[in-house]
Amino acid sequence: MATIREVTLSSCEKPMPVIGMGTCSYPPADLETTKSAIIEAIKAGYRHFDTAFAYGSEKPLGEAIAEALRLGLVKSRDELFITTKLWSSFAERDQIVPACKMSLQNLHLDYIDMYLIHWPLRLSGMIRSTPVEKDIVKPLDVKGVWEGMEECVKLGLTKGIGVSNFSCKKLEEVLSVATIPPAINQVELNPVWQQKQLREFCKAKGIYITAYSPLGANNTKWGDNRVMESDVLAEIAKSRGKTSAQVALRWVYEQGVSLVTKSYNKERMKQNLQIFDWSLSEEELQKISQIPQRKGVTIASVLGPHDFVLELDAEV
Repeated sequence: MATIREVTLSSCEKPMPVIGMGTCSYPPADLETTKSAIIEAIKAGYRHFDTAFAYGSEKPLGEAIAEALRLGLVKSRDELFITTKLWSSFAERDQIVPACKMSLQNLHLDYIDMYLIHWPLRLSGMIRSTPVEKDIVKPLDVKGVWEGMEECVKLGLTKGIGVSNFSCKKLEEVLSVATIPPAINQVELNPVWQQKQLREFCKAKGIYITAYSPLGANNTKWGDNRVMESDVLAEIAKSRGKTSAQVALRWVYEQGVSLVTKSYNKERMKQNLQIFDWSLSEEELQKISQIPQRKGVTIASVLGPHDFVLELDAEV
């Protein structure tokens, strides 16, 4: 079983494993498939699991945790680091604590380790399909929402709070009103979308970045094969006796960020953890830095190309 390194976060008392397993699958997997995959991941050494209300994977994750404890795969819940997210339909001051409690109920847990604001916007109602009507998408009341997130910490519902898909501009808004600063900003980050400016900003502010779609989220509605079929990564992988995925993940790790990778394939789960006992050379890093950049995940691709959404997507 692999041992995964941990990082200390600025405003969260519990260290976080630098590699987590994501549970957002497309098309959505059934409960048993997700649960079985999570149990296999625990056996492989994963201790950080990333979910969200919007993914529909909180319940199978909760069941998998209970099963892992019953089987003795982990001695206590405290060995696991669980991240979930506030969905945009609940992004209002008085709905945040109830939304967090609902996620805890889904997970069958007393607390979560990291609670993130999923998107920097509010949806005025639940949505059943996408894209959505323009009038449903609203600006986020950053002050009110962050007060609600901080209340979740004060009530002991979560150990830490953070954000997801936030630009430098949106992070500045949070920092201007925060008593507890965001510990995490979870964003798309990979060799084809390197986010240098955002990385520098977050490092200066003490906000740790977690990379999602570190392999480009191939075979999903929002991702493509631009990472996995990169000639640069393939060339490095061949010379190293590694896979392109391992080279991409190692590159992400060397940027000083954590990452969430999603695979329900047992062998690939193990391969994704085999990135700690080697490093990329300066020449290899230079080659990767020259890969043409293109953002893969946009809010507009999900909610629709509304003016406000396009403005959010354009922010760095």
